[in-house]
Amino acid sequence: MPFIRPLPALALALGLVAVPALAQKAEAPAASPFTDAQRTGIEAIVKDYLIKHPEVLQEALAEAEKQQAETQRLAQAAALKESRDALLNGPHDVVAGNPSGDVTMVEFFDYNCGYCRKALGDVQALIKADPKLRVVIKDFPVLGPESLEASQVAVAVRQQLKGDKLFEFHQKLLETKGRVNGARAIQVAKDMGVDTAKLQKDMASPEVKAALSENRGLGDRLGLSGTPAFIIGDEVIPGAVGVDPMRKTIADVRQCGHASC
Repeated sequence: MPFIRPLPALALALGLVAVPALAQKAEAPAASPFTDAQRTGIEAIVKDYLIKHPEVLQEALAEAEKQQAETQRLAQAAALKESRDALLNGPHDVVAGNPSGDVTMVEFFDYNCGYCRKALGDVQALIKADPKLRVVIKDFPVLGPESLEASQVAVAVRQQLKGDKLFEFHQKLLETKGRVNGARAIQVAKDMGVDTAKLQKDMASPEVKAALSENRGLGDRLGLSGTPAFIIGDEVIPGAVGVDPMRKTIADVRQCGHASC
């Protein structure tokens, strides 16, 4: 690693930190290995060295970020493997495209997410151009109470709308201008012929709460920090990245079973 190299001052600094820590862990006497004067001198040397060689800290930070990213990648890969069935076959999800497609793309979204609205066009384009693509859409309301209300309606409406009609409702609601809340979602459902009395009853059901809770749990396990987020094969793609990168990933999964061949 680039920051582990023979640097006398830095080594002394590390020793200054490590020795007391080891002593405490071993419950040894609390006597300091250095006098106050020695400690002051060492700190001055370390400070002077780092001021003259700031690249040492830059290299250390870069390596730390690299290690953190790798740790997150491994944790995400494990979560994808463990949660595969719940991601692909959730009983309350919207399924668009070819229900029997050979590649599935999963999207986590929020009805008040501007980038999700932008990405809707990408999803529509992919479905139109790829008759073998299966798309699973998961409500992931992370942008406040209004988003939660809209998702509660959207999950409940699945008791009445199916297939293309359900995806049409999703598109209409996502294309709504301004903030989307429960009242707006109910109005869109009503315009599509949904029985609103039954809808409101279904909204209060344990099934709706369980569906949203499951999606939240999946998102947390995958380390999702925002929307939209797409899962294609063994890769999580955060953000509205556009059609071409997703099309390439889909092609790679189709070719070799992985997001990158």
